[in-house]
Amino acid sequence: MRCDRPVRPEGGAEVPAELRVGGRVVEPGWRDRLPAVVPPASAGPPANAAAAAGPRGGPRFWLASSDGAVTSFGDGQLHGSLAGLPLNQPVVGTAATPSGQGYWLVARDGGIFAFGDAGFFGSTGNIRLNQPIVGMTASPSGHGYWLVARDGGIFAFGDAAFYGSTGNIRLNQPIVGMASSPSGQGYRFVAADGGVFVFGDAGFFGSAGGLNVGSRVVGMATTSTGDGYWLVTANGATFPFGDASNATTTGDTRRGKPVVGIAA
Repeated sequence: MRCDRPVRPEGGAEVPAELRVGGRVVEPGWRDRLPAVVPPASAGPPANAAAAAGPRGGPRFWLASSDGAVTSFGDGQLHGSLAGLPLNQPVVGTAATPSGQGYWLVARDGGIFAFGDAGFFGSTGNIRLNQPIVGMTASPSGHGYWLVARDGGIFAFGDAAFYGSTGNIRLNQPIVGMASSPSGQGYRFVAADGGVFVFGDAGFFGSAGGLNVGSRVVGMATTSTGDGYWLVTANGATFPFGDASNATTTGDTRRGKPVVGIAA
């Protein structure tokens, strides 16, 4: 099955009862073991965390680690995580809902884990993939999301639309993350070397392709205006472009797990 075409769940957005656990929506097989695991308050902020403006202009953001741990900053509230739970595949990305009252985690096989007011609109957990999933971003309505694979192939769910991919393009470095435009009529990809690819109405405001960022790039987040974005590295350092603000960062060595994505 190709990764460079949209894939939508059958039967609309209705979520089977067996996927609902305590108000959360999760992948089949997790329903008996998905409590909200909150990191100890004493753990402090992970290193190199960056602030991103929320819809109302306040700093609100989340960083996810490969073990499924989630750390919130600013006005961001913690709605649960997968920390301490056995995972079939590592977590590779995260996306926040428009309200900021929830978020999704996505695993390398495309399995989706939803927390807070995040809904479940489908996954690639049961699909044979040409390349593993490396990131995700939500539609502006919060009623859909995109998953992106390592080769830039796109899977669209819910009300998320397809605007193009790099699935048939030879890349210098693999795709590692994506972020949508505020209108939902476009999105951007970022590669491991910091190269940025734009589709639909998403604008280009620079890249880290020629910069020495000290660690591999692992994800990106768009500003509320859509006129800028942040790139984040595995050690949590952030690099702003366009109207994205600078942030003072320090490093996430908590449990020794690398940062895999940023949500704003």
